[in-house]
Amino acid sequence: MTRPVSPLRVGRRGFLQAAAGASAAVAAGPDPGQLPGNRQEWVDVNVYLSRWPMRRYPNDQPAALVACLREHGVVQAWAGTFEGLLHKDLAGANARLAEECRQHGPGLLVPIGSVNPLLPDWPEDLRRCVEVHRMPGIRLHPNYHGYGLDHPEFARLLGLAAERGLVVQLVVIMEDERMMHPLMRVPPVDVAPLAAMVKRFADLRLVLVNAMRTVREAALAALVRAGQVYVEIAMLEGVGGLERLAAALPAERILFGSFSPMFYFEAAAGKLQESELPAHQRRAIAAENAKALLAGP
Repeated sequence: MTRPVSPLRVGRRGFLQAAAGASAAVAAGPDPGQLPGNRQEWVDVNVYLSRWPMRRYPNDQPAALVACLREHGVVQAWAGTFEGLLHKDLAGANARLAEECRQHGPGLLVPIGSVNPLLPDWPEDLRRCVEVHRMPGIRLHPNYHGYGLDHPEFARLLGLAAERGLVVQLVVIMEDERMMHPLMRVPPVDVAPLAAMVKRFADLRLVLVNAMRTVREAALAALVRAGQVYVEIAMLEGVGGLERLAAALPAERILFGSFSPMFYFEAAAGKLQESELPAHQRRAIAAENAKALLAGP
């Protein structure tokens, strides 16, 4: 498969031509705003280490992923682990994640731990994330772990995370259903119970990850009104999609996420660079909103 032309290096017309597979996109030339010395700064809230169990992806080794992120001007990347989906030993998975972030991406990779509230002694996994690995957040995969958002242990987990000042990332979907292995059909998370849950915890800071494929703008707006809820854009699709999202939500609640290495970084960056949003909103979505969120109240 031909790697798409980077939208960081072409204008709007060139990007659309590249998306259609037209080789003439190269002729559009570089965007002066993205040349060395005047590059966009990015904070990517949606990357993964380890390997997806069903197939290999480019940059699915930590060193290669870090090189790709640095090449594009990423100054911070919130990294979960694919091991957090299917492994039962999440303490081991989180320890490996923290070590890989220290070894391969010091100052860049921010480890985001995995917790499964249906496993025995999951509060110990949460404690280790905070006290041993100094992780500022956790990433939850309810559909892979087998619980709904109305489960009492999920509520307990949100409460403990809020008490500890953690950012909670809730992943709605990992794969397009057309790409799923026949033995691994995993439905998207049903977020219907989430607004009532969010209202229970005023201090909770919640990020919806990979939500844009299945959760519509109206539902997202209701969640944002319920509390400190944010959404990242990795699975946002459609021409003018970011403009529609910014019209439905406060721009400060929108974060940049690439879902690397499963998705190309350039695909997410192009959504922002090719949008019609004002420059200050693009800067906020690219990096400033995530920095403020991680810094806390």
